Amino acid sequence: MPNITIDGPKIENIEIKRVLIQEITDSIEKAYKIPRDHIIVVIKENSPENVGVAGKLIADMRR
Repeated sequence: MPNITIDGPKIENIEIKRVLIQEITDSIEKAYKIPRDHIIVVIKENSPENVGVAGKLIADMRR
C-alpha cells in the first residue's frame, strides 16, 4: 500500500487540496496498477516560521 506524504507550505483553499489528492491518487493508481482505496496521501503543512532555507527562516526571507 503506497503512502505518499507532501511536506510543504499551507494550502489555504480546500478545493486545491481535493484536486491535488485526486491527481496524485490517479497517478499512483496508474503507475502501480492497484486499487485507489489502497493509496494513502497525507498533506503536512508547515508555517514559514518553522522552515529554514540556506540557514534562514522562510518567514525572515519574506520581509
